Amino acid sequence: MIQFLANENIPIGSIKLLRKSGYDVLSILEEMPGAKDSDILKIAYDENRIILTFDRDYGELIYRYKSYPPGGIVYFRFEPSDPEEPSKILLSILENSNVSILGKFTVVERNRVRQRALNY
Repeated sequence: MIQFLANENIPIGSIKLLRKSGYDVLSILEEMPGAKDSDILKIAYDENRIILTFDRDYGELIYRYKSYPPGGIVYFRFEPSDPEEPSKILLSILENSNVSILGKFTVVERNRVRQRALNY
């Protein structure tokens, strides 16, 4: 089962929708507001969670500074029109058998998905 770690900037509506869909979602907003990106990466690495975020700094931390590689990163690169939009798009991606977010840095825009392997 895929486990997620929702960064502080992921709307509660999206977290609730993912949980309602059966996913294990650890929310930084609920559990550790103000946590540093490096601490979030460490937790995701230790628990093999996929980070959900609107923060593009994770790419630099992983590729430039060789930080702990989590189970994956999903970087939403758009301004959500409602609190559930990020999770609706993510659920659509997860239903697509041609796309795997495990071990990948996935950039999600409304009309496209790009991926790059994480450094291990």
